[in-house]
Amino acid sequence: MDPAVDLTSLTPLAGGWSGETFVAEAAGERSVVRIYARPSHRGAAAHEVDAALLRLVRGLVPVPEVLEVRRADPGADLPALLVTSYLPGERGDLLLPRLDDRARAEFGRRLGELLADLGGMPQLKAGPFVDGELAVGSFTVGDEPLDGLPAMVELVEPSLGWWTPEELAGLREVAVDAQALLDTVGRCCLVHSDFNPKNLLVDPGSLVVTGLLDWEFAHAGHPFTDLGNLLRFEREPGFTAAVLEAYVARRGGSADEALTLARAADLWALLDLAPRRAANPVAEQADRLLRAIARSRDTHALP
Repeated sequence: MDPAVDLTSLTPLAGGWSGETFVAEAAGERSVVRIYARPSHRGAAAHEVDAALLRLVRGLVPVPEVLEVRRADPGADLPALLVTSYLPGERGDLLLPRLDDRARAEFGRRLGELLADLGGMPQLKAGPFVDGELAVGSFTVGDEPLDGLPAMVELVEPSLGWWTPEELAGLREVAVDAQALLDTVGRCCLVHSDFNPKNLLVDPGSLVVTGLLDWEFAHAGHPFTDLGNLLRFEREPGFTAAVLEAYVARRGGSADEALTLARAADLWALLDLAPRRAANPVAEQADRLLRAIARSRDTHALP
């Protein structure tokens, strides 16, 4: 890292939920420092994977420039670091509530186009990125591969002790149907996996997206995963229609087909979140949504 950056005067980045992202300033220039102090699902290579992803997509989607990557030094008790450029813009989750219907539709159109760009970045197989070369591993539980939504339901079912037997039966049925639908799409792509307004920087005047942030959960996966993430809780008709229209204009198909595939793909995230309903408001909301889906046997259901 540039020695002019004073690590003792880092300022926590607003909106950074992990508590590991900070703003640094040297010679009037701002940068963003991610400190990898906590264990990551990506292991010791987490900082290298994040840096490689930013380099991979830079120029294709709006992401910061990688300025420096520093490995951990356990002997000196120093964690790994990733330093990137500071991007302008306002967080999308703060901007969206202030937009009128016309502006929301325009914002939705821009997000649909960005999602379509991501959905067009091919990967050879689905799985987590395991190193700085972006090698793709396998999704496993222990040493066993995690093979489809029905297997995921079987895995999480013991953790849903507050669900009724009828709800669990509905969940199993929905998982089988959703996996059959997802299997009709025979390709994989780069998935951001946390594509929502809080991870977007936006110019409030033009509504141009200036940054797609937080690639911590990015992986190779299903092309409709990010679309499902964005539209999980956002059901306002004008915004949703604009997102879908822009997406299918690039990727083909119909808006109805895309939305149904997106809802099916998002079941993976809901199944991951629901057992942790007490951990945070998002997980609690995901549990309520998943129970409504299970009761109705309909991925489009609302609580």
